[in-house]
Amino acid sequence: MQQIAQWLEKIGLSEYAQRFAENGIDISVLRHLTEQDLKDIGVLLGHRRKMLAAIGNLSDATVATLSALATTDLPAVEGAERRQLTVMFCDLVGSTALSAKLDPEDLRGIIRTYHGCCADLVERKGGVIAKYMGDGVLAYFGYPQAHEHDAERSVQAGLALVEAVPKLTSTAGSPLAIRVGIATGLVVVGDLIGSGEAKERGIVGETPNLAARLQGIAEPNTVVIADGTRSLLGNLFELKDLGAMDLKGIPAPGEPGQRCG
Repeated sequence: MQQIAQWLEKIGLSEYAQRFAENGIDISVLRHLTEQDLKDIGVLLGHRRKMLAAIGNLSDATVATLSALATTDLPAVEGAERRQLTVMFCDLVGSTALSAKLDPEDLRGIIRTYHGCCADLVERKGGVIAKYMGDGVLAYFGYPQAHEHDAERSVQAGLALVEAVPKLTSTAGSPLAIRVGIATGLVVVGDLIGSGEAKERGIVGETPNLAARLQGIAEPNTVVIADGTRSLLGNLFELKDLGAMDLKGIPAPGEPGQRCG
């Protein structure tokens, strides 16, 4: 998905990244797309013309390079492996209310713009979008490629999101807001799921569940991090201790949360 998303962004049509991913369109089939194919997945007429022109200008070398990157996004690991991973879960505030007052196409446009913002800022900090779940976004920092300061990168991405999302242009009638939860811990990275641009490697463990629960208790436009993430940050950020939290599905006593400022 990342290579297609980058190509779409380059030609100014990043809003279609999710539709390409949903239809399993990867780099290897890009030059085989027809106008009818693009119409079938909901690309507007003017945008179809622009896409087809850009596809026609793709060189063999460019396609080969993008294809090579696509095959190296996820390492060829047999079976499962244990990894320390920082997981970010973010969610758009008030999406249920928005769905009640907006036309479905308008709402879809808002979520598509929000997803694009998340993907851009997460990838800038070295993370990867693992999954879109409606208006929820799951991101990994430390997999498939580990960096020295993945926990720090995740918090930087979270803070960038709470600053950027309210500034997005939308038809919502009021600024959008986001909640972000971040947790770090050992997970088991499982087998590949899906294929091509849609492939992902699922993770098992308490960490993603904790990140989701912390997101759920966050105030709008704030980032709440688990104590395991905080311990990796030193004094890099201004934090507010929220104390022990009673989190559904997390063994009591709940892990303390920290709010980033």
